[in-house]
Amino acid sequence: MHKSTHSCPSTDRTLITLIASLVLALLISNHSSYGKESDPILIRIEPMDDTNGVFEAKKPLTLDVHLENTEEKEFETLLTCSLTTDEDTFVHSISEKHHLQSKRKFTRKFTFNVNEPGFYKVIVKCAWEEGSTNQVMQIGYDPESVRPPLTKEPDFENFWKESMTALKQIDPQFELIHSPEKSSPSLKVYEVKMRSFGGIRIRGWYEVPNREGPFPAALRLPGYGQNMKPVGIFKDIALLSLNPRGHGNSQEDIKAEPKNYWIRGLDDKKLYYYRGAYMDCVRGIEFICSRKEINKSKIAVFGGSQGGGLSFATAALDQRVSLCAPVVPFLADWKKYFKTSNWPEMNEWIESKKERTWERTLKTLSYFDSMNLATRIQCPVFMGVGLQDPVCPPATNFAALNHTKGPKKYRVYAHANHSLGPTHQERVRDWIRENFNP
Repeated sequence: MHKSTHSCPSTDRTLITLIASLVLALLISNHSSYGKESDPILIRIEPMDDTNGVFEAKKPLTLDVHLENTEEKEFETLLTCSLTTDEDTFVHSISEKHHLQSKRKFTRKFTFNVNEPGFYKVIVKCAWEEGSTNQVMQIGYDPESVRPPLTKEPDFENFWKESMTALKQIDPQFELIHSPEKSSPSLKVYEVKMRSFGGIRIRGWYEVPNREGPFPAALRLPGYGQNMKPVGIFKDIALLSLNPRGHGNSQEDIKAEPKNYWIRGLDDKKLYYYRGAYMDCVRGIEFICSRKEINKSKIAVFGGSQGGGLSFATAALDQRVSLCAPVVPFLADWKKYFKTSNWPEMNEWIESKKERTWERTLKTLSYFDSMNLATRIQCPVFMGVGLQDPVCPPATNFAALNHTKGPKKYRVYAHANHSLGPTHQERVRDWIRENFNP
């Protein structure tokens, strides 16, 4: 496998394969810090109690490595614990021999000291005469200090000012269609139609409590290729589940297939897919604010993966957003992103035309980098992070969060990949309710 000219590691997985796997990840959370059951020796890596895999500044990185011999025979092993950065730069390594008795468990504590805020990989390998096994766990050190330099181009602010002006020139033509079959005694459900940036038709689903308002409201945004539908998660808050162009029921003008949104129009920032998608989200806020039953001082935005990146962008571009809850957000710190995640589709796209280069591509992407937009965000932000996430690496999550200007909090799930599961979803809903007190 080759590496791109930007030194982006490649992999056998394609973009579409990985994105499709995220549907399953909504129900399944993988644990890369646990050993394979087929190995005679199992490895489990656990960070120290109460750290959740994230260590404060000036504190050592301390982990317990648990070995379990599952067989009747004994093993002479070589145990190696190595530390690298999240970009695979070597930091330190410790090797030692251990005798593993049959059907016994063994625990060894390892400690590393680092100075640079960021994320590191703990790589544990156990070798014996007949074979070896290894496990990897990512951990964090002082993530609140992860604040990479912004990559804004000189015309960044003007670009978004022009985009917002162009959106305002499009008559939204908001239309509500009542859906009795999707409604309930407590919620009225409507399909919403509107026109957005470039005159593109988009749709979503609006759920509103079946009683007198005013109500707080929330905008729910989709993951990559996800189809937003009514979900009935709030009984006291109005909810717009919006499908930006090319998602769900918003395919009259922009089709979903192939699901290559992030390279559509990437040669020109004015034609890039996410310019329109970000404006679609702002139009969603405009719809919410057009409703007389809404308390316009209480509007939240939330979503996971792409929806997390869209949440950051929406809160940045529309100051009417009063709460922002991104989950494992995509679309942040592109330079870091391509050094810590594997996307051969982007390599192939760049290599398909001579005039395309990593430098030009990153320049275009910088306009849509939620890290660059985050400096506009004044409202409270609550972010969810999967510490083992290979799709939207934690370093990129914090790059955006730490550049926001308002109150911020986060919750890290030490063993979670790109799905935090229903527990975090409920935490997001509780946070919105606590702040809005509907």
